[in-house]
Amino acid sequence: MKKVIKFSRVFLPMVVMSSALIALGLVGYFVKGLNLGIDFQAGLIEKVRLAPTAFELTYAGEKSVTVSLSSSQIDLVSTGVASDNQTFSFPFAQYATVGDLSSALASVPGVSVVTLAPASAPAKGIFANADGQARLSAEAYRLHYLPADAAAIGADQVRAAISSFPEASVQAIGAPADRLFQIRLSDDGADSEASKTLRTNLNAALAAAFGADNVAVVSADFVGSRFSKSLASQAFWLVAATLVLIWVYCAIRFRWDFAVGGVLAIVHDALIMVAFIVWTRMQFNSTTIAAILTILGYSINDTVVIFDRIRENMRLRPELNITEILDLSQTEILGRTIITTVTTMLAVLSLYVFTTGDMKDFALALLVGMTSGVYSTIYIASAFISFASRFRKDKGISKEKAKPVRLAEEQV
Repeated sequence: MKKVIKFSRVFLPMVVMSSALIALGLVGYFVKGLNLGIDFQAGLIEKVRLAPTAFELTYAGEKSVTVSLSSSQIDLVSTGVASDNQTFSFPFAQYATVGDLSSALASVPGVSVVTLAPASAPAKGIFANADGQARLSAEAYRLHYLPADAAAIGADQVRAAISSFPEASVQAIGAPADRLFQIRLSDDGADSEASKTLRTNLNAALAAAFGADNVAVVSADFVGSRFSKSLASQAFWLVAATLVLIWVYCAIRFRWDFAVGGVLAIVHDALIMVAFIVWTRMQFNSTTIAAILTILGYSINDTVVIFDRIRENMRLRPELNITEILDLSQTEILGRTIITTVTTMLAVLSLYVFTTGDMKDFALALLVGMTSGVYSTIYIASAFISFASRFRKDKGISKEKAKPVRLAEEQV
């Protein structure tokens, strides 16, 4: 028989450490608050890039011409009546410079091009303004680029440019040389046209400070105040209902002290994740809620496996007290826990390394939650069972002792 690891010796220090981490998270929550995503904070989130215009496209004709831009080429799709449709493709590999690309675009019937960037500028770095219409018309459609020698712009300069929005939050994305920013404006619900008003006023302020030709909207999202409150309420009740159902399941499958220990373990995991999110300033949105719920399910699965082994050892080893049974069960199942957790974490780690944005945050939250889940099963759920057994007349094991005796009598 392999040596039993005495996990119980550090139950108290581990509980104290967990309490300190959770307390630190609560302090961060009340001092700094959550970095709420657009799902839970009413208002506008707009990503803008301060980059000059490479060239402007206009169209004068009877057909409908739309622009489609990818990382490898730009397409102009011309549609008309019947089968009179055409797609003009301009790969960046073939048209490597702005000069070559603008000349090629001008060859499309009805399309006019005004080139503002140097003809030698690379075409591959061109990107569109998401605030403009992809369908060409007499109004100029701008395509932007970032010159290699462009001066760096910091978040403080952007804050100064939109000082008319004192509540605005500005966050630089990447290095200052990238000139890419995320701007958040809150909506108090007073303006029924807040979506349009906030975008118009924000873009006007940026255009006044940096020039209309130098502001490109990368993306924009808006959520009204009523909808964001509804999402927040639904998220709270969803998590609460999950905890109640898990408690009911564990109480029926095991005992009340096992059920409470399991729920305490997953509440611990959720609070540790929230503490991590608060102090790393990770955006708290619907993806984060999905990560928390995923960890609740993953953690209780690991805890139930341990509970099964504890219950089995209570029947097989009635001479041991509850603390000794906890140590024995944790030791026996430790190898299985490590193998399953590490293999799952490898897949999540790949997701973290090879993705970006919300998916990367989702993977990072899962990594933290999985680590916390293994820890809480050993040191939180088991610690509570050990503590609760002190107040039970049977010391937590008498019911399990009786079963082997009855089985032996039946066999006789």
